[in-house]
Amino acid sequence: MLRDNVMTNFVVRLPREALAFPQPLAAGAEPGFAIRGIKGWNWTPDQYLSEIPVLARCKMNFLMNCYLSMFSQGLRENRWWEPLPEGTKESYAHIVRRCQEYGIAFCFAMHPQLSSPRPMDPTSAEDFELLWQHFAWAQGLGVKWFSVLLDDIHVIGETRILGLKHARMVSKLFGRLREGDPETQFVFCPTWYWGDGSGEKERAYLEALAEDLHREVYLFWTGDSVVGNITRRGAERYRGFARHRLILWDNYPVNDGHAAMHLGPVTGRDPDLCEVVDGYMSNPHASQNEVNRIPLFTCADYAWNPWGYDPVRSIGQAIVHLEDSPEARLVLRDLVQAYPGMLLHRAAQPAFNTVRDQYSRITAQRHAKFPASAFIQHVEDLARRMQEVFPKRYQAARKTLEDDIAWLRESFEATYGVW
Repeated sequence: MLRDNVMTNFVVRLPREALAFPQPLAAGAEPGFAIRGIKGWNWTPDQYLSEIPVLARCKMNFLMNCYLSMFSQGLRENRWWEPLPEGTKESYAHIVRRCQEYGIAFCFAMHPQLSSPRPMDPTSAEDFELLWQHFAWAQGLGVKWFSVLLDDIHVIGETRILGLKHARMVSKLFGRLREGDPETQFVFCPTWYWGDGSGEKERAYLEALAEDLHREVYLFWTGDSVVGNITRRGAERYRGFARHRLILWDNYPVNDGHAAMHLGPVTGRDPDLCEVVDGYMSNPHASQNEVNRIPLFTCADYAWNPWGYDPVRSIGQAIVHLEDSPEARLVLRDLVQAYPGMLLHRAAQPAFNTVRDQYSRITAQRHAKFPASAFIQHVEDLARRMQEVFPKRYQAARKTLEDDIAWLRESFEATYGVW
């Protein structure tokens, strides 16, 4: 992982040539994580389709749809009990076929409770059949990986009972899928999906879940906290309570739809984490899926060879593998240095905006008008170069940059007067 002083001294060094990527393994070694991939973040079908070849390039093998992508696009609410619109089915059938062409396992996922006017009752036979219709459809497309997610819900009632209810519902669903295809795999995101599981409520839930959950179901786990460093020790303790195989849901470089970008290399993950955790899944930016490829490549590099992972080397190689021209590489280098992200700043918040934070740090000092003005001009110059070099690309990233410039100018004028 990066040393503590790298945040303040972080500089992207572009290598002279693109080397084998991800970092090659030692002779005879297998990839660190057998399952290596990404989920969307409320992406459109076109966004998913555009990322599939990218995943294959960096030796990822897993793509899960974001459950938000399955919400009613018109109402923006979770009407999980209703049949999916035919247009949605057609789009995702295309995504599944494209994944199959590239050797990517597509994982069909739904959340039957979050943001729903009719949350699923996990003990209801009627509700189970309404949920089943979606999984039966996806299995008919040849999908072999499935997920139910019950994260970020308000927990009502005794946690041990809740764990048993979740375990029995998931096991029933997994069992029916296995009847249709013995090769079916399943990953469940529990309500307590972070930490080491040692808290009273967390432990009660996980131990109850472990009693009745099918032995072959994987669990998603986000690490020692929801966002931040991830340790082998945390994984060992959590798995000890849950007693199931884990897939790391790495909340990096996710921005949760905020005006932020985290483009620096993934860091703070133990190199031997893969000895406890079976899979690695990156949680990406919301709208900025194209620029998300920069940190994604470093996530793929870590997931492939965590023992040899070097974040400084990885971020430089990611850029030169993504862009061919020297000018384009320099622009992306400067963009990453402007938005190195929450991990390098120890911020551990998806909403953390490096550009705005840097400006606030500058203006907190005495006699800051000139350096504040110079900083704004630097960011504006970066936006101009982005426009010139990528006139039709990285549009969502450019929008974030433009919004930050507007914020910078407004903040400057509020403090120092007219620009």
